Amino acid sequence: MVATNGVTSSVPAVLRGREKELATLHDALTRARNGYGTALVVLAESGMGKTTLLDALRPVTTDFLTLETAGIATEAALPLSGLHRLLQPLADRVRMLPGSYARTLVPVIAEGAVPSEDTFALHAAVHRLLADTAGAIPLLCRADDVHRMDRLSVDALTFAARRLAGDPVVVLFTSRVDDGDLLSGIPRLPLSPLNLMASQQVLLDRLDHGLPGGLVEDLVELASGNPLALVELADALTVEQLSGEVPGPDALPSHSRMRGLLRRRFLRLSPDARRLTTMAVVDDQLDTDTVVRTATDAGIDLSALEEAASSGLIRLDSERVEVPSPLIRSTLYADVPLAERQAAHRLLAGVLHPEQDRLRWTWQRVALAEAPRHQLADELDAAAAAARETGDYAASARAYQRAAALTAQPDAKALRLIAAATDSSFAGRSRHARALLRQAVPFTTTSPELRGLADLLQGEIELRDGMPAIANEVLLTAATELIDSNRTLAITALMLAGDASCLTGNYQHYVEVAERAARLRRPDEPPSTGQMFDHFEGMTATYAGRHAEAVAPLRRVIAAAETTNHPMSTIWASEAAYTLGDAVLAQELATKAVSTARAHGFAVLLPWAMVYLSMSAMLHDRHITAMTSSLDGMRVAAAIGQQNCVVDHLTILALLAALLGDRETALLRLESAAAGTRARGLGRPSALSSWAVACVDLADDRPADALDRLRLMAAGTGYVHPAIRAMAAPHFVEAAVRCGEGEKAEHALEIFDQWANSTGSTPRLAQSHRCHALLAGNGAHAEEHFREAIRLHRASNTAFELAKTELFFAHQLRRSRKPRAAREHLRDALKIFQQYDAELWAERTRSELRAAGETVAANRPRTAAQLTPQQEQIAALVAEGATNREIAAQLVVSPRTVDHHLRNIFTKLGVRSRVELTALFR
Repeated sequence: MVATNGVTSSVPAVLRGREKELATLHDALTRARNGYGTALVVLAESGMGKTTLLDALRPVTTDFLTLETAGIATEAALPLSGLHRLLQPLADRVRMLPGSYARTLVPVIAEGAVPSEDTFALHAAVHRLLADTAGAIPLLCRADDVHRMDRLSVDALTFAARRLAGDPVVVLFTSRVDDGDLLSGIPRLPLSPLNLMASQQVLLDRLDHGLPGGLVEDLVELASGNPLALVELADALTVEQLSGEVPGPDALPSHSRMRGLLRRRFLRLSPDARRLTTMAVVDDQLDTDTVVRTATDAGIDLSALEEAASSGLIRLDSERVEVPSPLIRSTLYADVPLAERQAAHRLLAGVLHPEQDRLRWTWQRVALAEAPRHQLADELDAAAAAARETGDYAASARAYQRAAALTAQPDAKALRLIAAATDSSFAGRSRHARALLRQAVPFTTTSPELRGLADLLQGEIELRDGMPAIANEVLLTAATELIDSNRTLAITALMLAGDASCLTGNYQHYVEVAERAARLRRPDEPPSTGQMFDHFEGMTATYAGRHAEAVAPLRRVIAAAETTNHPMSTIWASEAAYTLGDAVLAQELATKAVSTARAHGFAVLLPWAMVYLSMSAMLHDRHITAMTSSLDGMRVAAAIGQQNCVVDHLTILALLAALLGDRETALLRLESAAAGTRARGLGRPSALSSWAVACVDLADDRPADALDRLRLMAAGTGYVHPAIRAMAAPHFVEAAVRCGEGEKAEHALEIFDQWANSTGSTPRLAQSHRCHALLAGNGAHAEEHFREAIRLHRASNTAFELAKTELFFAHQLRRSRKPRAAREHLRDALKIFQQYDAELWAERTRSELRAAGETVAANRPRTAAQLTPQQEQIAALVAEGATNREIAAQLVVSPRTVDHHLRNIFTKLGVRSRVELTALFR
């Protein structure tokens, strides 16, 4: 039921990218139906869909009485105008209030009068009216754009909202400005910019026939996740832009509502605030020191900075003054009068140092056209090279792009655009890199080297965020184009093509690429190319099962990384160490690759390095390190546009959960990864997914299901994945033995033994002995293998695998009528499983203990104030104020799993609420 009061809005057919926020609002409605009130402030910039989000609730609030109001700029000076609009439908109820309340509110509703009494009486009357109204039917109050509403109305509504927790009322505010004083005590629900997938969907919703892929990326980059901007950009596209004949827009259309909002906001600023805002628009690296010096020279009042910041057009911190998004920058650059832009350029050019601020100073001179174009382009090129030397790839990319814009000669223009794209990619801006490559391609037609450079970068981007099969072909083409002009880059292209083959699971193609590379090898290779040839040689031998042949070249790969500080070289070395089974060294090298990538600005390599950090930590039973690495890697990969790495990390996280027997979490993570795995043909994540589900099947005592999954390990891709199948061999043996398939288990173990024995990997040798013990059944031979496995587990500090081995050994000892010996191993195993929070394995161990004749206490949470690593993470996130849904999203688990952990945390720590837990952690 909607009480009509003049507020109208249409409900969108589809709301994209707001599932989390909608769930929060639906929870608030459910609480109100159960008699508990909620108040929230939906907080976001203009165009982010605050009102649209609330409109999406209309179909599910027909059982509510809905009251609505909105802030209107022209009414902001009218006291209580917002409250008057909200309460008009309740005029009859106001007159029925008890005496003092009615006397206070009747003049407000009937005449719009401001009560002469103190404000508390007004606030109390509003609270009583809303509470009484909600006695018969749940009540929903909407107050849109409260930043434009009169202060008396907002104060009265927030006063009431803070006191309705025991009434079936939902009060929803929307605001562009986070004024803590204005809406104090009301929880915030911020709307973040739409992610890539949601942004793309908004565009496709507006266009029946789709868009060229490059144009989609350009529009997403320009709109900065703003839904209104996406809609207006899509609606303004010309036929030529839709067909790809001309480039897409570089700013919102002049008639755009979003552009008009920003323009009016800029024009309402004082002259000094406009000058300061324009400086931030024309200098994307503006620092506070430059602002102070410029303001002093030009006589600008620095207090105007706060005015500009409150408008939302600039953002301040202790060191920077910046425009919040490319959308605002491009809009203001198009709308700020030329004279004001030029004045800002001139002011900045006068205070920036030609050497210390070389790149920025040069750009101001370019904008002022203080020298011939070719001279300015060369200056920008030199400044870009200097920025690249320091690892500031974001700055060098900007400078190369600006230099290219001033360059007339086609080859030079292409080279500068490719350099800009390369450095954008290094900085983690792959979508921007693709856009720059599209600009470069028309100028590369006469030069194989330029085409090769463009294809090399295009192939690498496709490898991380596209179809690896396509990346493979593009990279092989790049190798052909570069071989005569830049041999090192040609071999690098082949290495990346090999990576693409591995990611798809097509190892036959990997061998073909390796053979092509081997034909290029020379006796006197420098370390940079020698490492790549050795990597090909070692991994080819490994994939073919010739593990002894792989050892020497893989050790040379590791040694070569010691002579370079490049993270890519260190990542290859980490992979080599992992293949050799040296978990400690693999983890050290991956950690070095991560830290080097961060230190030198190679954001593009971070998610890739974190894959090997997670895998090596998992091999070494450092589950919490692996989980933390993959959670971080997944977030970084999503932020910089590397969806294939997101899927890689999700499947690693699923495998980690599966190893602990957590079926729900494992399947949730695999479901999140499944679409990307299938659509992009990602063989490695597909095989990891099969392995993960098989591990859960084993933990759930379904060995036949596990065996079926482990036979091929190529679900959805058509390629057998030999590397991961070899790593999963111990689980295959376990499943096969439990199914009575001894011959199949022996064959798999024979292959695994060749790998383990050739590398001397202690963790893998331990698993090998456990497998031999399982195959041997009962008797002295099995016991000998179990004891050797336990010794090797302890030597390699692989505690979780030790616990599994002790559980299996204890089972055999109990069946051999040695219950006392079995109990010793079971007690140790139970402690380890509890430390890992592996409840399913812990319960199996308790069952064995009971069968061995030991009384086992019921499964109660431990009372010691000691949390498992995952519980520590959850407790820390609770202390930071995260909700269960937010924690679940961050850890890629279900909210129910978070709730289960929280109950155990409360019991262990002796606390009764989130408030007490937060106080304890602070």
